[in-house]
Amino acid sequence: MQTPPLHVGSDAPIAPDEDDVPQRPVSSPRQIRRVRRRRALGRFWKAYRRDKMGLAGLFILGFFVAVAIFAIFADEAGTRITEATGPRLEGPSAAYPLGTDIQGRSVLTLTIHGAKISLLVGLTATVITMLIGSAIGLIAGFRGGWVDQVLMRITDWGLVIPWLVLAISLASIFGQSLFVIILVIGLTTWPSTARLVRAQTLSIKERPYVERASALGASSWHLVTRHVLPNVMPVIMANTVLIVAIAILSETALSFLGLGDPFSISWGQILEQASNGGAATQGAWWWLGAPGVCIVLVVLAFTMIGFALDEIINPKIRER
Repeated sequence: MQTPPLHVGSDAPIAPDEDDVPQRPVSSPRQIRRVRRRRALGRFWKAYRRDKMGLAGLFILGFFVAVAIFAIFADEAGTRITEATGPRLEGPSAAYPLGTDIQGRSVLTLTIHGAKISLLVGLTATVITMLIGSAIGLIAGFRGGWVDQVLMRITDWGLVIPWLVLAISLASIFGQSLFVIILVIGLTTWPSTARLVRAQTLSIKERPYVERASALGASSWHLVTRHVLPNVMPVIMANTVLIVAIAILSETALSFLGLGDPFSISWGQILEQASNGGAATQGAWWWLGAPGVCIVLVVLAFTMIGFALDEIINPKIRER
């Protein structure tokens, strides 16, 4: 059946040519991945905003990060004993909102500069912990066999190392410095991460899509980087947030014991100086209270964020 001819000037619609129809551009695999990641981040942030505890922790952490950034550019003259001009052990006042220490330095100034070192040590040590623990956990879980046995025996050995004895030994060899504190925390906190990553890797590598990719000839590197690691990463990120809290507490303990860098101001070092200066016996509660409250708040913030991430990532907890 032939289509009736269209006369010029008639009211019949004119069918467009196939060449005149605009073609939609075909998205590349990279563009598809970007869209999926943006949508996944959007869903994650939407779920995170519903968690009031997680938002409170994020707000507290953001405040202390802003304080640490301010301390980087602030003048450090107020932290030097030779330039202290305030009265000794004066309580909170308009001139000194958090009082002064035994040297006449403002405790507020010391606390602000202490945020920079405490967060730096905690975050740097956590990076070392997560790199070592994630690498060992991925290799042990994916390879299996004798490689898994050897790496897990090393992990078990790392779990029983007395970190305080290791800190004292390294401090006597390398001297008291931030490097020693970061090294000690990183070498003593990675085994738990390795165990967690290994368990998740063992579960993921048995899933059908990983077996299908392996049957199609995918290399071990492709399987780990494209299939296993992206699915393990949420667990790693949630564990990282909790490890930061442990690292900050460890730095505080080492500095309080006198193993920290004597030339750097941290919250743990302020507590150590307050203890040696007799703050408790002289009633200088502000000297102990300011850094102590900051440590508690930062650790609480990381813990709240970690729990919120765990609820979002772990479907079993989310269902409950």
